[in-house]
Amino acid sequence: MLLDVEETIHLTDLSFINVCNENYGVNRGVFNTIDAWFYKQGIRNVLERRNRILFFLEFIKGNSKLENNRCKFGQGGLIIKLEEYYFQRIESPSFKNCL
Repeated sequence: MLLDVEETIHLTDLSFINVCNENYGVNRGVFNTIDAWFYKQGIRNVLERRNRILFFLEFIKGNSKLENNRCKFGQGGLIIKLEEYYFQRIESPSFKNCL
């Protein structure tokens, strides 16, 4: 990950969303869906959630085809990718830090 995660997670809301857009092509609507999904998984601390969002976006970037440097998920694909990422990390002890 090229971003300074510790610095990035402390940005203002708008700046953090802009980083996600610039580096991963994730617009505000997609970001809000990802954020809400992690919140529903019990991650209440916003800094921890942002950290996990960045790791998820890196996971997507490394495992998906990007169109014009934008993540493309398709209808229902975002939730499938979130579940794939989350449950793959739970089952793998070496990835627990990336949850």
